[in-house]
Amino acid sequence: MSKKILIVDDSALMRRLISDIIKSRSDYEVAGIARDGLEGLEKVVGSPESYDVVILDINMPKLNGLEVLEKLQRYRIKHCTIVVSTLAIEGAHETIKALELGAFDFVTKPVNYAEVTGSDFKAELLRKLDVACGIESAVETQTVIKPVVTPVKRFKRTTATPGGTSSNKLIALACSTGGPKSLQSVIPKLPANMDAPMVLVQHMPKGFTLSLAQRLNEISKVKVSEAVDGEILEKGHVYIAPGGRHMEIVKAGAGSYRIQLNDEPPIDALRPCANVMYDSLVKTDFDEITCVVLTGMGADGTKGITHLAAKKHIHVIAQDEKTCVVYGMPKAIKESGLVDVVKPLDEIADAIIKNVGVS
Repeated sequence: MSKKILIVDDSALMRRLISDIIKSRSDYEVAGIARDGLEGLEKVVGSPESYDVVILDINMPKLNGLEVLEKLQRYRIKHCTIVVSTLAIEGAHETIKALELGAFDFVTKPVNYAEVTGSDFKAELLRKLDVACGIESAVETQTVIKPVVTPVKRFKRTTATPGGTSSNKLIALACSTGGPKSLQSVIPKLPANMDAPMVLVQHMPKGFTLSLAQRLNEISKVKVSEAVDGEILEKGHVYIAPGGRHMEIVKAGAGSYRIQLNDEPPIDALRPCANVMYDSLVKTDFDEITCVVLTGMGADGTKGITHLAAKKHIHVIAQDEKTCVVYGMPKAIKESGLVDVVKPLDEIADAIIKNVGVS
């Protein structure tokens, strides 16, 4: 049975474009069209079982997309929604808010005719529809790592360090689909005196990571910012890799470390790529690295953590399947045999602090 999609957009061009994309697949059908937010809300509230996914524009008359999501929350109607966002700064802020309000994911709206008629928007929308609908063919555009049959040989310290006494520690977190909202259940729970810096890769386009960092900084005790090239890592600070750039951690002398950003090609279609971040940590001298893997499609992070495990003392925390929006990245790292702790989302922050401590 085909999945039923409701399109809510005030642009006739976008309605036609999205309709054509949906009709290109036999497992999807356009079950309804709304020309503004109010009409879209009425369709969902009046017959929520009629639609598997709602594709929702943000900027619309009568009710905008954020107002639609707020009202669905108020009516306690849980519906899988993919929002369509502009690449403008304001669009990025609105997208982060939409994810807070329960949107499953977002796609960026084409900004010119070439992009409208191109294949990138179509591919992105169909990929996210596949994941939202649980279509088996849905895969992340990166290599999926199969379970490791033989356990990875992990690095062992020759000199034991009593738990919680090491002061040279780092937290490295990776997430993708469902990450922005999930991070709001983790980062705000971290204490300001967290005894380690955190470096974080969230798969998002350029501009959106800045809005995400600003929002998390507003509601957190730790400082949160989009990473800047050359910045020295400090304890109690969370650094989010900028969308569209890879992030590495390199030595800066006198026991300090700095962020190094680069514009190398995407790895498995991802930039930033968590594997790049984790691989860079092999050359560091941290006493312990706490690796955290949250919700997301595919397996980004598992290769890098596997390389890191053979060279450095690490502690791996993975989100459990039940609380993941998409159980891909945590599943891949769990199947590698490297996970030390599996926790539901609301216990991830406690698991991090239990391992790194406070200063």
